[in-house]
Amino acid sequence: MGKTIVEKIISKHLGEEVKAGDFCVVPADMLMCHDSTGPLAIKAFREFEKDRVWDPTKAVFVLDHATPSPNERVSGLHDMLRSFAKEQGIQLFDVGEGICHQLVLEKGLVLPGDIALGTDSHTCTYGAVGAFSFGIGSTDASGVLLTGKLWLKVPHTIKLAIDNKLQQGVYPKDLILHIIGLLKSDGADYLCIEFAGECIDDMPMGERMTLCNMAIEAGAKGGIVAPDAKTLEWVRSRSSRSFVPQKSDEDAYFIDVLRIDAAKLEPQVAFPHTVDNVHPITDAIGTPIQQVFIGTCTNGRLEDLKEAAAILGGRRVHKDVRLLVCPASRRILIEATKEGVISSLLEAGATIIPPGCGPCPGTHLGVPGDGENVISTANRNFKGRMGNNKSNIYLASPATCAASAIEGKIADPRKYLH
Repeated sequence: MGKTIVEKIISKHLGEEVKAGDFCVVPADMLMCHDSTGPLAIKAFREFEKDRVWDPTKAVFVLDHATPSPNERVSGLHDMLRSFAKEQGIQLFDVGEGICHQLVLEKGLVLPGDIALGTDSHTCTYGAVGAFSFGIGSTDASGVLLTGKLWLKVPHTIKLAIDNKLQQGVYPKDLILHIIGLLKSDGADYLCIEFAGECIDDMPMGERMTLCNMAIEAGAKGGIVAPDAKTLEWVRSRSSRSFVPQKSDEDAYFIDVLRIDAAKLEPQVAFPHTVDNVHPITDAIGTPIQQVFIGTCTNGRLEDLKEAAAILGGRRVHKDVRLLVCPASRRILIEATKEGVISSLLEAGATIIPPGCGPCPGTHLGVPGDGENVISTANRNFKGRMGNNKSNIYLASPATCAASAIEGKIADPRKYLH
């Protein structure tokens, strides 16, 4: 019996053969902490009364969830991370550099075949480059800072074979929302989702990140795409570190295999207040909205901003709508500025927010009012997610969000595309 990509990655790291269901202690290639979770990890690490972390070159801190700092308390937490990073020699990305998950991949800090950990549930994003990556708690992270290792049960894998190509006006965000609607929020509990098929092969790296980013919303331990030539070219342009890419054997055991015809999909919308409450766009058209948010680690990349600008260019945001746009990193903001994407969005009436998580976690920016409807490219729409449990959040692609911003109600983006 062959092995899945995850079984092979873990076996390679341990130097012995393991299979799904086995318990083991794995070494980490990278640990990421951000400003919402890092302070607790530091406090727990101090309790070990050790002077040094296991390997500062394999840890990274990012200030992104509440940046720029909205108050004195958060400023203190930011200073704690800065001081610890300086003391230990840990790389830190400060205010305005961007979202942790975007930066980790953009900077080439995680490569194919790696085991990557992060104190954020959407660490599974890194599976887009063929790494086994997943979120852990802050106290677990303190142990990793000390030892570089983590206790783990090897997960089974569910394979999603995505046939054919997406139609015009339908995007990877629509695909992953459809998948979550099928699996539900617990359908892949402690499984790894392997995305494969013609549709995935055709996707650029940013779109694969969107898929892997939201695997956790189906309960998955992680999401992963087997590295191909496109992956290798992308990571080699960002890192000179050696790596060993893996892929599942043809006779690997998958706990389930699902086939989806991408060509049959239409735009999708997740209704409040759960990500798996997914409907086709036809069920959502006409729903009034007061705020639109385009950004996050799911859909804040250059191609996402371009999709929105293609629809908004030459048009205006509805007079009763606030459109907030937050690039996922400084680099993306610079590129979008050079290509005229930012000016198109600004001329349409958008407000540009400094690179970071923006309104997504609800820490300070763009908190909606009571009873307001928001349509967002984020990955979660739970009550209170954007800072107000009396508002309603709908999730959709950047194109659907842009079309909705024009009309002041949820709209089908396909009417604006030629």
